[in-house]
Amino acid sequence: MDIVNIKKKSLSIHNADRRDSNIGKLLLDLGKIKPEDAERVLRLQKEEGIRFGDAAQRLGLISDADIMQVLSLQFDYPYLQLDQCAFSKDLIAAYQPFSSQVEALRALRSQLILRWFNEKNKALAVISVTPGDGGSHLAANLAVVFSQLGEKTLLIDANLREPVQHKIFNLTESRGLSDILAGRSAPDIATKIESFVDLTVLGAGTTPPNPQELLNRSNFTDFMRQAVAGYDAVIVDTAPAAETSDALAVASRCGGAILVARLNQTRLAKLKNIQDQLTISGVQIVGAVVNDF
Repeated sequence: MDIVNIKKKSLSIHNADRRDSNIGKLLLDLGKIKPEDAERVLRLQKEEGIRFGDAAQRLGLISDADIMQVLSLQFDYPYLQLDQCAFSKDLIAAYQPFSSQVEALRALRSQLILRWFNEKNKALAVISVTPGDGGSHLAANLAVVFSQLGEKTLLIDANLREPVQHKIFNLTESRGLSDILAGRSAPDIATKIESFVDLTVLGAGTTPPNPQELLNRSNFTDFMRQAVAGYDAVIVDTAPAAETSDALAVASRCGGAILVARLNQTRLAKLKNIQDQLTISGVQIVGAVVNDF
């Protein structure tokens, strides 16, 4: 088991237009500069023979962060700024894509692609050992970095007891996985997060009185079969494994799992016990992540 430390929402620019837009147009569309500013920038650009972005920076109109955001749009690499979206600040893969933390996430993504994700294995359960270990935040950010790679990604919140993905992504759709499993809703209620191009999120939905029973229903297996048929990567957030057996039911449908622990907090005995339970159930433990926060 390897250990690594570590309805629609969109920007104002449509995805199809991003790669074809020049920096000036993108800055205007994002509201970073005004039309009258653009004229000043163009004059300086012509006089000095420099790039539009450099001229805008020299005039004090934009920052390095603004330039990085525009470049990310041109290269189809979703990158947001905190003052522009209602998503949680914990979504560091979107807000701080060039930080050391996100580099660790990309390294984890690479390992998962090499060791797990292929045509036969498309679903992965992300399992915290105990509450507060950071599994939900890891699942959310892992889904973002997979979508940034151009992989069609589905994030499912299967923590039917204390879900958080609807808060992280500010979902307005109140229905989710529990409603689908209870037969109260069709499977087409997931929210496409257009700011991330290739990311779709399915919240946990209505808090049920019988989460374990719902997750052990045969229609959950059917739902997961449909999910992996329509996506390149399906990331599934679960309830902490030390609290209930919900995570075991979810992981058995995924086939593979990564365990999430917290440095100097998670008991090794609990981690080992969960590892043994998953192995006995035929779940492949692809790796483990130790959060240090």
